[in-house]
Amino acid sequence: MLGLVMGAMVCLFMLQSMYDTFGDLMSYDASLLQIGFYYAVLAPSFISSVLPISILLSLLYSLGKLHQDNEFTAFRSAGMGLFRITRWIWVFGILFSGVLLFLNGSIIPWSVEQSKKVLTDLELRHEAQKTGTDQVGLVEAVAFDNRKDGRVWFINRFSRFSYRAYGVTVSLLNEKRQETHRIIASEGYYDDVDGVWVFNDGREMFFDPEERALLSSRAFKKKILPELTDDPNLMLILEKRPKDLSFFELKKILEAKSIEDDPKIISFEMRYHGMIAGTMGCLVVVGLAIPFAIAGVRVNPAVGVSKSLALFAGYYVLLPLSLTLGEQEIFTPIVAAWMPNVVALIISLWFFRKVV
Repeated sequence: MLGLVMGAMVCLFMLQSMYDTFGDLMSYDASLLQIGFYYAVLAPSFISSVLPISILLSLLYSLGKLHQDNEFTAFRSAGMGLFRITRWIWVFGILFSGVLLFLNGSIIPWSVEQSKKVLTDLELRHEAQKTGTDQVGLVEAVAFDNRKDGRVWFINRFSRFSYRAYGVTVSLLNEKRQETHRIIASEGYYDDVDGVWVFNDGREMFFDPEERALLSSRAFKKKILPELTDDPNLMLILEKRPKDLSFFELKKILEAKSIEDDPKIISFEMRYHGMIAGTMGCLVVVGLAIPFAIAGVRVNPAVGVSKSLALFAGYYVLLPLSLTLGEQEIFTPIVAAWMPNVVALIISLWFFRKVV
């Protein structure tokens, strides 16, 4: 039953994705092989959304059938307690949570990133062929403050196709956040082999940080600064919404910046911890399914199913509420991310104890 429910829900998610993106893929002149590859890569990204609800529905169906056939009455008359009857369901709830944690930290982020890359590459390649230039997929006004290394970047336009920056200004700061060195260039690109930035047609200026006076200025045709190792990918993902980023991208942001550096990082931290805490959802749905699916023999199974689904809906209402409380700094990101799961698990254990 779990396999059937998961298969059906993945197909529904895939149909929704095809409704949203198939027209775009056709407009980008994608081949059938490229379209098939895109959806094959995209499919694993649905697992984190599908698995908890699939476990809930399959448990409600299976346990409901046992309840309807009075199997639980037979178990209890044989002297078996409720925990003994359902202990392997709890074990597999824990195992599924571990599996989902592994998937969220490996396969699902890869799926999210690769599917976005495939779609973006097709779009930009089509646009480049149409316009005859590599200045396509431009992101306007990219700003990045690297407080850890004392650098402030501003890029007028950045091409996601050629990975070239146009109109680049980099200010190098001392410990007091005073500018000592500035690079202005008409064009620049990141050499990902050597991990350095290369600038073309620009000017290099040096300042006295105390007097705020220009000490020297010289033009250059090409300039390589080994100390500038800022990754343009990090600059670009900071411009995106937290919910559009993968686990790897969120981790990359949090390793590079902190809330003290940039207050908006709290949204990314909330999303990061939320993805980790969300893996507990498999155990939560087990707790929400068992007490209601095996309620007393005089209770209609549909009543228990309705209560279980209502609690599950309440759990999903609590998730964005907790997210809002975390972003407003009423709770720390870790507390806000884990609170809905802990509350739901406590409620489910309370109902479980009532029917023991």
